[in-house]
Amino acid sequence: MRSAVTAIQEAQERPRGARLPRSARREQLLGAAQEVFVAQGYHAAAMDDIADRAGVSKPVLYQHFPGKLDLYLALLDKHCDALVDSTREALETTTDNKLRVAATMEAYFNYVSSESGAFRLVFESDLTNEPAVRERVERAAEASATLVSKVIQEDTDLPESESKLLAAGVCGLAQITARYWLSQGLEIPRDEAVRLVASLAWRGLKGFPMHPNLDSPEAAAPEQ
Repeated sequence: MRSAVTAIQEAQERPRGARLPRSARREQLLGAAQEVFVAQGYHAAAMDDIADRAGVSKPVLYQHFPGKLDLYLALLDKHCDALVDSTREALETTTDNKLRVAATMEAYFNYVSSESGAFRLVFESDLTNEPAVRERVERAAEASATLVSKVIQEDTDLPESESKLLAAGVCGLAQITARYWLSQGLEIPRDEAVRLVASLAWRGLKGFPMHPNLDSPEAAAPEQ
């Protein structure tokens, strides 16, 4: 996936009057909007600012997005999907549960520390009173927790409701600690921060009864 900065740079390097394909123009506009929304928040951002940042006229912007909320929701969809996808990929990297926990924590830390700052649209939006925004954020949180809960339920004797509660705790721990870590100016190196938080989560999860699995190194080895 191309970054927002790349899309804007490519558009700015084109000769004036050159037309972009519709999909490329849309990505360019989303990239410009992301920068403005992250820097200013939803309420302070203006469509004029976004059009200026993208180097287009306001009518061009409105051809793609009827209003500011439509533009914001398109960005929110994109970055909520990215969070869920990164959680899924983390869980699929290994069948070792301890490493799965670490990979999940790392996914959240990477998401929060991205240079784009897009995580602020998801976790720190100034528009959470808008039902469409709240629904998307809650849906992403639910989807990520569901992915984690399925692994917990498959590997333990816990019922679905308890697995889901633990999964929500794991994802909440990842999100809150990643944001706190970032707010402290990256004082702790990211890999070390991930290790610390993953260790905290794993020490709690490993205490639950696991289904016997003769192929699992953890099942064969004595508890440490």
